[in-house]
Amino acid sequence: MEKMVNFWRGKRVFITGHTGFKGSWLCLWLTLLGAKVTGYALKPPTKPSLFEVARVDDLVNSITGDIRNLPKLKAAFKKADPQIIFHLAAQPIVRESYKVPVETYDINVMGTVNLLEAARALGALKAIVNVTTDKVYDLEKSGVKQEDDELGGYDPYSSSKACSEIVTAAYRSSYFQDQVAVATARAGNVIGGGDWASDRLVPDFFRAILKGRKILIRNPKAIRPWQHVLEPLGGYLRLAELLFAQGSKFSQAWNFGPRKSDAQPVEYLVKKLCHFWRSGAGYVIDHRQQPHEADYLRLDISKAATKLGWKPKWGLDKALNKTTEWFRAYQNGTEMRDFSIFQIKEYSHD
Repeated sequence: MEKMVNFWRGKRVFITGHTGFKGSWLCLWLTLLGAKVTGYALKPPTKPSLFEVARVDDLVNSITGDIRNLPKLKAAFKKADPQIIFHLAAQPIVRESYKVPVETYDINVMGTVNLLEAARALGALKAIVNVTTDKVYDLEKSGVKQEDDELGGYDPYSSSKACSEIVTAAYRSSYFQDQVAVATARAGNVIGGGDWASDRLVPDFFRAILKGRKILIRNPKAIRPWQHVLEPLGGYLRLAELLFAQGSKFSQAWNFGPRKSDAQPVEYLVKKLCHFWRSGAGYVIDHRQQPHEADYLRLDISKAATKLGWKPKWGLDKALNKTTEWFRAYQNGTEMRDFSIFQIKEYSHD
């Protein structure tokens, strides 16, 4: 923690998508480390939201803006003059992408183009981390996914993120070889307190539990690389530090996922959540036909472990327990910024 504070103290950091689940946690962590954070995003995508309940707006310079608005993004960049950029703005839901494919491609592909195009004019900028997804790979081909495996994307969301990877690589080789180090970060299914997104398993679970209902689960046998949200965020921070300090050596794609034993089926996860919540928790299986989603997905994280010195700290059971603790604290009326920062400190010291 002390080494991280020494690096991040006073750094000018720009985060797109800072009002989202991951973005809000990243804002809390960076401000705890002493960074000067500017956020650029639409209003929080859910109500309630971590951004609102943890009062993240009080900690950062928050700009309401659409990643598709290039002139406004350029103006925000010019004023903030960032040294490091984290690009998290996205349409992040697979099932939603089936409903709004054009919007998904517009946000996830052209949003990346706008981000990188606007960043070209920044003189102080040293590092960009573009956060994509583990679903950028060709999942029709079996096996544990390594960073140099073929990209794909069955659904609009997944393919739009694969396109974002390709756009990033093109801008990196065409414009950023000398001035700015640019990397992409591919993480799996993140869980944690403060996630109220629709059509995601853990938020759906806690929405149901807090209303006294059982959760309806689909694809109970589908295996996902579950991890607490602080795991990949710790990887993004470490990657940004090395991009800033050592440049193009780390300008490539990176997987951030859990250990092999933590890639578990959906039903395993729900049973564990029921165990940790105890009274009133239950589930039923939805047997209706569902849109296509991958049955099995696991990342090879050996490159991040050996070259970045990053590895997962919290196993799946601990991640689920910490998520349950967060939502129980929220239910009990706890001050959630303090509680969230407490969990960040817990993670940092483990």
